[in-house]
Amino acid sequence: MSERFFDHEKLDVYRLSIDYVAYSYRIAILLGGNNRHTRDQWLRAAQSIPLNIAEGNGKHSLSDRSRFFDIARGSAFDLARMLNRGRDS
Repeated sequence: MSERFFDHEKLDVYRLSIDYVAYSYRIAILLGGNNRHTRDQWLRAAQSIPLNIAEGNGKHSLSDRSRFFDIARGSAFDLARMLNRGRDS
């Protein structure tokens, strides 16, 4: 296993979110036409999760960390809503 240089890289949730971004890009290739706006929002939300986890983990104050983790959590809920909407359609 490669050596990790940053604390956020040790977090399981960060690694899982990186995997989800890769999955999202594989699926996004299949979406086009009328779905392009949903696809773009999906990719932005998916990328937001690991970015905010990494940034939040680098903050020193608990309130700053919590704010970034809350943003990542909100992006995960956005994705869940989009996936549920897709199932309902």
